[in-house]
Amino acid sequence: MNPYLNFVSEIAALTSAAKKLPLGGLAPCARVTAGSEAPKALFFAPHPDDETIQGGLALRLLREANWSVVNVAVTQGSKKERQAARLAELRGACDFLGFGLKQTAPDGLEKVTPKTRETDQPLWSQMVKVIAKILAEEKPKVIFFPHAKDWNGTHIGVHHLLTDALQTLPASFTCFCVETEFWGQNDSPNLMVEYSAQDVADLMAATSFHVGEVQRNPYHVLIPAWMMDNVRRGAELVGGQGGGAPQFTFGQLYQLRKWASGKLESCYIGGRNLAKEENAASLFL
Repeated sequence: MNPYLNFVSEIAALTSAAKKLPLGGLAPCARVTAGSEAPKALFFAPHPDDETIQGGLALRLLREANWSVVNVAVTQGSKKERQAARLAELRGACDFLGFGLKQTAPDGLEKVTPKTRETDQPLWSQMVKVIAKILAEEKPKVIFFPHAKDWNGTHIGVHHLLTDALQTLPASFTCFCVETEFWGQNDSPNLMVEYSAQDVADLMAATSFHVGEVQRNPYHVLIPAWMMDNVRRGAELVGGQGGGAPQFTFGQLYQLRKWASGKLESCYIGGRNLAKEENAASLFL
């Protein structure tokens, strides 16, 4: 008798059962209210749902340090017939977590891809100005955006949109940059962030508000498994080959750098693991 069979069978049964849980429509989860002088984090989401799948560190900043967290909806998806509905779903998800929401345009920006950057400079420049204006007005201490090889064209486009926008700002502009990963793994993460079961459950529930997306593909129920695999990878990618693995169950990998003097700079040598007992704001001192 294989002693692991019951373990695997229970995981499969729980995952199947989770697909029948309610989608959206939940009362807002417990949150704190950030003061007017609170540090601000902007999460630049390529699509509605990226803020809930990859926004765990932003959620911890809100909960542990009373930061103001605002999701910037760079696009509202490529299907025009779904853009209004996706915005409504996004509002529900952000309200559930306690994130603010800022649109880049009434229906979001369009064609945010490397191809547009290469072949349609007028359109790309216009979009860069939109992002630069948001950065200049909001003055965030931290911004979140995808890393340069996150596979999906829009995710990669948002990476270049942010770095191009940052380069247009005065040399005095500084902020921490947290590069996220989802579709394509980052080869050089230097930060692994642990999440509690409550954090993960709330991110799953928030993702379920994106009803039109998870009905066709219930990817929200796979978030715990993805986060467990992140811990497997991060144990050596962040902690170093052959090093002792942190006793995390759920986590996400990021690349943390700082924008200063017109370029991205390293924040520290090597990697860092942030346990759930630590205050997330300690990363940005």
